Amino acid sequence: MEIFECGSRPSARGPAEYFTGSVRVDPAFEAPSPARVRGATVTFEPGARTAWHTHPLGQTLIVTAGRGLAQSWGGELREIRAGDVVWFPPGEKHWHGAASETGMTHIAIQEALDGKVVDWLEHVTEEQYRGG
Repeated sequence: MEIFECGSRPSARGPAEYFTGSVRVDPAFEAPSPARVRGATVTFEPGARTAWHTHPLGQTLIVTAGRGLAQSWGGELREIRAGDVVWFPPGEKHWHGAASETGMTHIAIQEALDGKVVDWLEHVTEEQYRGG
């Protein structure tokens, strides 16, 4: 058994290459091989969001605070709130982030395939973010 004390892993800013706005990523866990699961707590300030991206083995989000938005490519823009759980299947192009007037925090859980958990794509445009 291993216990990772709260605060034992440093927070990081979400890089502008992959995020719009102010985002903080707090690594939570990365299971050792042969396990593949990884997780982080991600906090988005109002209006902040990810770029479009995919996960080779899918992604689960557990919204823990606030209100946000999520969308799959070609799909409807959906509101997500504290307590919601969101599943993106493997390879599904999507984005997620905070609503324009309130922040949002979620726990992101995904598995690595050959060491990779995400493929980053283009930024979400303002029009896409606003549902247009």
